[in-house]
Amino acid sequence: MNLSPASRDQYDIRSLHARLALRGLALAATLNAGVTTMRASSLFAVAAIAAAPFLVPFLAPLTAGRAAAQTSPLVEKINAYVGCINRLSERSYQSRERYFSWAAKSGPTGKERIIYGTYTIYDTSDCKKNVAKANTLEPHDAALEAAATAYADAVGALAPLLKEADDYYSQENYKDDHMAKGRALHPQLVAAWDAFARADKELRGGVEALNDRRSLEKLAAIERSDGRKTRYYVEAMMITAKHVMRAEQADKPDLNLIKQTLDEYEETVKAAETADGPKIGSIFMSNAKSFLVTAKQLMRRIRDHVPYSQGDKMMLSSPGAGWMVESSPQRLLRDYNQMVDGYNRGANI
Repeated sequence: MNLSPASRDQYDIRSLHARLALRGLALAATLNAGVTTMRASSLFAVAAIAAAPFLVPFLAPLTAGRAAAQTSPLVEKINAYVGCINRLSERSYQSRERYFSWAAKSGPTGKERIIYGTYTIYDTSDCKKNVAKANTLEPHDAALEAAATAYADAVGALAPLLKEADDYYSQENYKDDHMAKGRALHPQLVAAWDAFARADKELRGGVEALNDRRSLEKLAAIERSDGRKTRYYVEAMMITAKHVMRAEQADKPDLNLIKQTLDEYEETVKAAETADGPKIGSIFMSNAKSFLVTAKQLMRRIRDHVPYSQGDKMMLSSPGAGWMVESSPQRLLRDYNQMVDGYNRGANI
């Protein structure tokens, strides 16, 4: 089995994206025009306005030996960036999703049947502080550090606008000014969301590129020290799962590439079950197999051009509900994130 880049150090994509940002809804739109595309970062999002949910995979922090994890400037540097993304990105995209679930692309009018407002995000000051510190650490990477600064600035600019909008809509002040402030806030919100999405994509891409480079080194080191035992195959499952994510969530899915990455992933899962070494935890393996099932279902939907039902489309456009639709990008992302969570806990090895 020939493995290409990625290891525990690279896992996004919730990569990412994730993404960069994940482009799951682009795929959904390809399959059924009734589901709106939201171009984003994944793995990672560009800025387009849509009512459909945006898929944001978590990024996994870098790891090292116990002592190295406490002292490695690179680990500290990258984990500061990943910490910002994992804490702030998903909620930032959800705020945009919430807003455009009721407001038109051109902005609110005050005549909407339902006015939900938007969501706020967590305090961004820690992110800004951590990025500033991380940017002083070696090794320096001017492009990555610039991307991290841009991210902190963008999310920092978004936060007070969301707070202002949330206060306005939650207090129903639009009933007093005939939506005047809502119309004034609209272009500011759109510009802030667009700037954030661009910054998120850039930072995710930089982190992932670094992780990709490190992953080959890590996997090779494991094979040299332990051989192809369970520890090796846990890393390999995460690598190949990410390859599947990338293939199935591409702007223009390549069916041959999807099949190739699926075959590689399935082969790795099977090898993990029979490999020598400490037994891999049953929950992690169950999550790995669930991801395989969903990935195959999504591949078949793409291959056979199966549209989503009207009920599916309603679920896909509802915040937090898309994962319940089988063979959907949201279900694939949910399963992938569960793998990442299990991996971060050590896969019970």
